[in-house]
Amino acid sequence: MKPVLIVMTSHGSKGEGGDPTGFYLSEVTHPLAVLEAAGIPVEFASIQGGEPPVDGLDLDDPVNARYWNDARFRAAIAQSKALADVDPSTLSAIFFAGGHGAMWDFPTSAAVNDKTRAVWEAGGVVGAVCHGPAALVNVTLSNGRYLVAGRKVAAFTDAEEEAVGLTQVVPFLLSSTLAQRGAQMQPGAEWTRTVAVDGKLVTGQNPQSATGVGEAIRDLLK
Repeated sequence: MKPVLIVMTSHGSKGEGGDPTGFYLSEVTHPLAVLEAAGIPVEFASIQGGEPPVDGLDLDDPVNARYWNDARFRAAIAQSKALADVDPSTLSAIFFAGGHGAMWDFPTSAAVNDKTRAVWEAGGVVGAVCHGPAALVNVTLSNGRYLVAGRKVAAFTDAEEEAVGLTQVVPFLLSSTLAQRGAQMQPGAEWTRTVAVDGKLVTGQNPQSATGVGEAIRDLLK
C-alpha cells in the first residue's frame, strides 16, 4: 500500500511574536497509532521541511509518551520532508494535523493546494483534524471549485476558538471561512469527538477527534 503522508505546520508562533505553537502532538500520534496498527505505512512532511515546532506536548497521554520517547519517531519528525518536494503520486492519502500554527502557513502554501488537489483527483483520501482543515480553505480542483464546496466538513469551531481566547489572534475563523467556501459544516459540542466523512474526505473537529479521523482514513484505505 502507498503511504499516508502526515503533514505538519512549520509555523511556531501565534501571530507575529506571539506565544509559541506548532503542530499538536496528539493530532499526529493518535492517527499514527491507528494507521500503524493496521499495517498502513506513514511518512512525514511539513511546510518547510526539517523539524517542525511542537505544541500540546502532553506526556500524560500514553500514546504521546510512547511515540515521543521513541527515537525512531523523533528522528522521522526531525527529518520531515518539505511538502513541496513530495511526489503526490506515491501517496494513498494526505492528512493535515492541527495545531494553531496551521492557521498561518497551511492556507498560504502553494504546495498544500497542489499536493492536495493531486491526491484527491487521483482518488486518494484527504484528511485533516482540528486546525488542520485550514489546509482546505484555499484548495481548488481542476474545475475551479473549492474541494470543500458542498461537502460535509468538521473543524475547530468558532465557539472553541472563543473558548481558548484566540478569536482575535488567529488570522481568520476556521469554521466560518470553510462555510464561506461552501462546506457543509458538521459542528459537534465543544471538545467532543466529531468526525465527518464525505466520500474520501475525512475531517475532525478537535484533538478529541484525532483517533476517529485515523480510524476513518484506515477504513477507507482498507
